[in-house]
Amino acid sequence: MITGKNYIGNQLSAKGNKTYKTFNPKLNIENEHTFFEASEEEIEKAVISASEAYKTFKNISGSKKAEFLNAIADEILALDDELINTYISETGLPEGRAKGERGRTIGQLRTFADLVAEGSWVEATIDTADLDRAPIPKQDIRKMLVPLGPVVVFGASNFPLAYSTAGGDTAAAFAAGCPVIVKSHPMHAGTGELIASAIHKAAQKTGMPDGVFSNLNSAGIDVGIQLVKHPKVKAVGFTGSIRGGRALFDLASQRPEPIPVFAEMGSVNPVILLPQATKNKGKALAETYAKSITLGAGQFCTNPGLILGIKGEALDNFTNILSDEIVKIEPSCMLHPNIIGNYERNRSTALEQGGISITAEYDSDVMINHARQTVTKVEGKTFLENTTLHQEIFGPFSMVVQCENAKELETIISNLEGQLTGTILAEDEEASTYNSVIEALQNRVGRIIFNGVPTGVEVCPAMLHGGPYPASTDSRFTAVGIHAIKRWVRPFSYQSWPNDLLPDELKDENPLGISRLVDGNHSQRKI
Repeated sequence: MITGKNYIGNQLSAKGNKTYKTFNPKLNIENEHTFFEASEEEIEKAVISASEAYKTFKNISGSKKAEFLNAIADEILALDDELINTYISETGLPEGRAKGERGRTIGQLRTFADLVAEGSWVEATIDTADLDRAPIPKQDIRKMLVPLGPVVVFGASNFPLAYSTAGGDTAAAFAAGCPVIVKSHPMHAGTGELIASAIHKAAQKTGMPDGVFSNLNSAGIDVGIQLVKHPKVKAVGFTGSIRGGRALFDLASQRPEPIPVFAEMGSVNPVILLPQATKNKGKALAETYAKSITLGAGQFCTNPGLILGIKGEALDNFTNILSDEIVKIEPSCMLHPNIIGNYERNRSTALEQGGISITAEYDSDVMINHARQTVTKVEGKTFLENTTLHQEIFGPFSMVVQCENAKELETIISNLEGQLTGTILAEDEEASTYNSVIEALQNRVGRIIFNGVPTGVEVCPAMLHGGPYPASTDSRFTAVGIHAIKRWVRPFSYQSWPNDLLPDELKDENPLGISRLVDGNHSQRKI
């Protein structure tokens, strides 16, 4: 049941005097529930509770954390139609998308549960003593990953489940042993509260400490600012705009004790069309990319917003087919009037730039809050000189850049900002002849795709969802997959420590039976 209140540990609270409602973009009306923005008192209580919970939660066994994560998944499934219907009413997205995202969220939680139940993720490393070593005796040193402390997670506008209240950031932080305070996204506060209720029930059923989780409502930026500035908060997770992510990063850096902000931000996800593939498979590629650009109204961080190719008849044919195909697709509803407003403004800014031309624009009537898909083209020289054209336009928009030759193509790629993904569309035999282009792209992205589309992020250990700034604030980390846990931990060493005082992961007898690096060799044996 949606109450509109804040979850602060095991309590519901509504002490703030600022209220708001979510919005149904499909019906273009406000939803019925009223939400109470968290007050300063409630923010303070949530953080203090998280800090106290951390003292216990950081030492909870992997098997108990796994029980907690699996219980969250079970409780989310138990919400059933209430969750799905609320999701739809707050996003305008279809039922299939809602259920698919719920499935992904459940999968993430259970994957992290399996990870911590097994236990080897802590990277236990042991160098045993050699006190007879000359000229300097070698001390016993043991290292493992330990949790940072309370984490603030900002809900994402475009993924109310998979990147929000119980999404990848939260699941990874819980797995690491970090309490979580979610700053709920105002566009889907009802969905967020339902998920918060599931986490709350799971925490109580599995005996987690009070304060291990809180969910705070906020219509604006004030609650988020207070959370990031609070000295007991130790890390931040964010998925959203460059402007928002950079503001949080700067705020966290200016604290007396700076803390990490792991922000996944803007990306145009360049697609490189090599000549032979353009000639041989241009029609099929154009049809595929028309669907990819418009998928979910283009509201994916991996949407292909930039297509680069070498001038010629083949590229012209591809552009023409892409333009013909994309206007055959019925426009989709965007998440919120503010989202479509930003799309229209950013689109207009791009179209006002000199040298850009529209090759396709959906020109039939559209329903309220539905975006008109657009394809444009521009000369490589013009694109290179005007960095305004390099910026993400969040929605069903893509730009074809016509390069004079491979050298200009490489130069343009090298001058792009950091991106989440890059794609090479090529015949197998021609890819090896464009090594410098591929290497230039590799230097600008976190994931490179061969003959596919960037939309769709598989949740698996090999996935890297991040990239050079501004795709993310730290390109060494992923926001998707089991290695996302590494954002919320730090390495910690024990030197000459009594065996019985060591954590189980580092004890001689290896009571957990995990894989460890012992004197340079991976082993599950006792010492």
